[in-house]
Amino acid sequence: MNGSSCSEVTQPQGIFFLKVRSLSSVASLVSILTLLVFAEVACQTETSQSLSGQAEVPKHVILASGDVVKLTFSSAPELNQSQKVRTDGKLSLPLVGEVDAGGKTVGQLQAELIELYKAQLKTPEVTVSLDASVTTVTVSGAVNKPGKLAFERPTTVLQAIMEAGGPSTFGTLKRVRLMRVVNGVYKSQLMDLHDLGKEMRPFYVRDNDVIYVAQSTF
Repeated sequence: MNGSSCSEVTQPQGIFFLKVRSLSSVASLVSILTLLVFAEVACQTETSQSLSGQAEVPKHVILASGDVVKLTFSSAPELNQSQKVRTDGKLSLPLVGEVDAGGKTVGQLQAELIELYKAQLKTPEVTVSLDASVTTVTVSGAVNKPGKLAFERPTTVLQAIMEAGGPSTFGTLKRVRLMRVVNGVYKSQLMDLHDLGKEMRPFYVRDNDVIYVAQSTF
């Protein structure tokens, strides 16, 4: 690969953008992942940096029927509870009644509840967190059990790889690529997860993420 090819592949902060419409299937996506990994091995210049906000349990998850949310009221702990989003997408909450949760992110639901409880509580501080959620992730590349996996709780990239049987004999956790759709484009990031003795903040997967574990180069 010549110098001009490297400059085209390497982007600031190791981020790549691909138009969603250019990908017709998971198979084509995996092929592109493979090309990206080979390009990075040749260039050896990319740095891995966490995407903004992804070191925490995600609040961007779009709630759906079956998800379990935990509500914490700082000024009224007697109202603290966990509830499953019903099939109609609603929650039944004390003092405010029926609330639509389906189709909203955790952050959006929290902001709405704070507004609703302003008339009910002197200090309407409500924290919404995700207790359980079905997340579907595709794990491919050099793993023992590649395929699509479903998780019922917040799951990290490393946990998803382990659920796929871990790296194969030729796989390496030094070069794990995560791809996800953000605002209509695929966003890609390279991670180094091999040093389990090193302190690192967890990186949580989102629904429909694709994880590609590269083969070791030696």
